[in-house]
Amino acid sequence: MKVLQALALIGLLAGPLAASEAGDLVFAERGPWDLSQGPLVWTLRQTGPEAEGFAPAGAGTVTLAAVPDAADGQPALELTEQTARITRRIGPFPVSGGDPALIFFLETTARDMAALTGGSPFYIRNRLKDALFRGGEVRREGGATVAVFAPFAQDENRGRMAGFDTLELRFTLGDPKRPIRRMQAGTGPLAGGRPAYHSEMVLK
Repeated sequence: MKVLQALALIGLLAGPLAASEAGDLVFAERGPWDLSQGPLVWTLRQTGPEAEGFAPAGAGTVTLAAVPDAADGQPALELTEQTARITRRIGPFPVSGGDPALIFFLETTARDMAALTGGSPFYIRNRLKDALFRGGEVRREGGATVAVFAPFAQDENRGRMAGFDTLELRFTLGDPKRPIRRMQAGTGPLAGGRPAYHSEMVLK
């Protein structure tokens, strides 16, 4: 499945780069996941310009649930994205592995940026990898810990990114073992007078 192949590429973010403090917080080990009390649900909101290969999802949900793995019947995790445009299931993911919701959010951002700029998704993913593991800063905002990244602000190709050089990623964090409370990706106005891109997942 193409979706899973793309998500596997973002899995390279767990490679051998030395993480920054901000990256350490975002990629804290949250497994093994215990969903015995029920699924986790994030509200999803995405806005931006209509373009070939991209249509903003609008409002919806992303749900992380425990399921039996069809291959061997062992416990696994599955994501369900549901909006007015699409309903799809993504997985399975290992119960003891990384953060499926974070992987989904990052891959969605990379895919959307590639569609809206015409850029290489491989280049975009590699730059996200560098930013998340080597850059970023940690802020305190309203009593919350927020990890902030600007992955393309100093990129040598930023002049060709159609406004995505302004992309900022923000992760609102609580207990490092708990799911990320809020994930945001946003830009300023895009090239050609197109509206800004904004994507957000908020844990209910």
